[in-house]
This record gives sequence, structure tokens and C-alpha cells, in this order.
Amino acid sequence: MTARILVVDDVPANVKLLEARLVAEYFDVLTAENGHSALAICETTPVDLVLLDIMMPGMDGFEVCERLKANSRTAHIPVVMVTALDQPSDRVRGLKAGADDFLTKPVNDLQLMSRVKSLVRLKNVSDELRLRAQTTHTIGLQELLRQDRPDEPGSVLLVDGRASSQERLLRALKPIAAVSVMAEPQAALFEAAESDFDLVIVNANFDDYDPLRLCSQLRSLERTRFIPILLVADQGNDELIVRALELGVTDYIMRPVDPNELLARCLTQIRRKQCNDRLRASVQQTIELAITDDLTGLHNRRYLDSHLKLLVDRAMARGRPLSICITDIDRFKQVNDTYGHDSGDEVLREFASRVRATVRGADLACRFGGEEFVIVMPDTPAEMAAVVAERLRLMVASRGFEIARADAVLSVTASLGLASLRPEGDTPEALLKRADVALYDAKNNGRNRVVAAAA
Repeated sequence: MTARILVVDDVPANVKLLEARLVAEYFDVLTAENGHSALAICETTPVDLVLLDIMMPGMDGFEVCERLKANSRTAHIPVVMVTALDQPSDRVRGLKAGADDFLTKPVNDLQLMSRVKSLVRLKNVSDELRLRAQTTHTIGLQELLRQDRPDEPGSVLLVDGRASSQERLLRALKPIAAVSVMAEPQAALFEAAESDFDLVIVNANFDDYDPLRLCSQLRSLERTRFIPILLVADQGNDELIVRALELGVTDYIMRPVDPNELLARCLTQIRRKQCNDRLRASVQQTIELAITDDLTGLHNRRYLDSHLKLLVDRAMARGRPLSICITDIDRFKQVNDTYGHDSGDEVLREFASRVRATVRGADLACRFGGEEFVIVMPDTPAEMAAVVAERLRLMVASRGFEIARADAVLSVTASLGLASLRPEGDTPEALLKRADVALYDAKNNGRNRVVAAAA
């Protein structure tokens, strides 16, 4: 996982220690010795996460965090406070300032790295939503949903195997959310899938059940994949916490639970969930209406032209790979000439369905025009793009296309051209052109094949 981490501390030795740990995990590290420098870096440089000391001269970490969260350009950057302060009141103050976590020095390496990776994953999802919402705004479809709207009441599912702790947690959460309580994990899984919760709290106090199994199942179901999960764990159970974060648990709190800290952490997760829900609703409402291809349901060229530039600019700014694939149905004109345009439309719809089944969640699939389709693959080097393209080619060629209007099953193949971003400098137009040339090479060399453009 590649990401750019900003370490902010006025003690050089602390900076060097954190920098060495992060570089060993292949993170790109920036450093700042005070709050003003940190704010300036976040304003001008893409940062994926901030590790922030609190006790600094001039401007302490609480104020730095508050300023980051108050600025619309930097509010989305996760902040982890790393400090010698260890009082519950300090943790609550940091969380209320907008911090995503509060780690006490000396920091456990495994816990630190698991937390960093977890927050970076969450930010990547949020970034993609924000980019797509920005695209809809750029092409004038509608204004982005306002982010300064008042908080809405939260809906929380508490999964806890003991009545005594259920009562304590329920009493603490009452001021901020409507809480449903369940003691049976599998029943709770079904309840989460059937209802609309902003947060699931899993208390790791079951005598004969592994709570991480429920967390894993919540992350694997489509209906519950984006619900934040807060784990309640025993002090010192670092192994459980690390495994939980690797599974996709969003946050954790240690027993004995401080009610104020619980409220602060829950409010952070509820607000983030509601913000991302609004972004998803904005994207769905605007894109589906105006920039989706009516026939196939994929994004159309209008959306590609706008969004591809954002993806290329982001990849270039962060030094990350990006690949693009143009695919064309072989001899599609013969389908129209032989069976009619209605049957050709059936082939296009089925082809789009197979494209959709092949691409990954972060990829962007579009109908380019006619029988041509484009797949944009962020964070994907040429070798991996070739694997995705070959998988699509096989999915198309291995099973016939049923044409209901003609009562026939057609053998359909596709040719695919690949191109990858040049790190020394590139444009969306040049990238598409190289992929298009590779597609024509695939056509001219026998069709039903994948050809990659020269680097």
C-alpha cells in the first residue's frame, strides 16, 4: 500500500523514529517541525494521513487538527495524534478536535502500522467518492451536497454478549443515537444487512464466539460493506486489535470504556458514514440520470472525458501507476447485418455485463461509443492491467451470447489494447491514443487478443 504520510513533531528524534518505521513499510514520508508548516504542506501537497504531536511551541496539535478539519481542502485528511499525553480527557479533546485516533507514546509498532493502513484504505474510498462528486459538479449537473449541514440522528447496532455491559453502553450512547441491542452475532449480521445503520459496535466479550468473525462477515456482504465498525476490546489485547484493523474494522476502544471517549469516537464514525452516504447519493442521482449510457448502464464518454483527467492528474501528483484498456467487439457489424440492430443491442448489453463483472471496485468502465468500451484502472501497473484484460477476453470468448430475438447463441470475441501512464509526464489524450493504437494492432494481428502499447 502506497501513501504519503506527514509526520509533525518538534523533536527531531521523534520524527526520525517515525519516519524510519514508515519508510520500512514503503510509505512516502513528509515531515514538519511545527503546526504552521504542517498546515502549509497540507494546503499545497496531497497528503493521505497526518501523524501529529500535541505538545508543540506556538500552535499545539489540538489547534492544528481543528484548523485542518475546518478547511474544506484538508478536512478529509485522517489525523492520528501521537503524544505522551495519556489522560482520557486528552483523548476526548483530540477526538472532538477531529482526530481519527489518539496513540500514546511509546507507540506499539504493529498497532501504529495497522491503524495507518486502515485509515489510508478508508481515505482512498472517500477520495474516490469525492472525485466522482467533483466530476458531476464540474460538468454542471448539480451542486455538490452541502457538507456544513447539521448532524442527523445516528442509528447504531450494538452487538454485546453480556447484559451488564449492554446496559452501560446503551446508557452512554442514548444522547447521540437510536441504539438496537443484540446478543446473538449471527442474528445481528442479518439485522445489519436488513436495516440501515450508521455504525455497528461489536463488544469482544463473547465466551464462545470469535468477534472478528462477525466483523469479517460484515465487511464481506454488499449491504454492510460500508458500515463503520467499532470494536470494544480489553486493554493489552494488541493482537486482536491489529487483526481487527487488517480485516477492515474502522475504530476501537479499550475497556474500561470512558463514556465521553465512546461518544466522541461514535460521533466521528456516524458523521463520516452520513457524509459518504450523501456523496454516494449525489453521485448516483446525477451520474445515473445524465452521464450513464442508456443501453448498457455503464458510464458514457461524457463522464469519461471529465473523470479521466482527474484520475490522471491525481496519479501523476502522487507518483502512482494508472492503466487504461480499450476493447472492441470483433466483427460486430456482422451481428447487426445478420440479426438486426435489436439483436446487436442485446450483444452490447451482455458484453457490458461481462465487463462489469470483470473490473474491480476502483476501476472505471465506460462505453466509449458503438461497440468500443474503455476501462480505467487506477493504482494499476501494466502487468496487472494485462491480467485484468486477459480475464475479460476469456470471459467474453468462453461463453456464447444468447440472442432472444433471433433464438440464437452467438460466438463473440473481443480485441483489447492497453496503455499505462508514463511517470515522466502524460495526458489523458496521449494515454487513450496509445491504447487505441494497441487495439488496432490487436485487430490487425488476428483479433481476440490483448496487445499492450510500447512503454
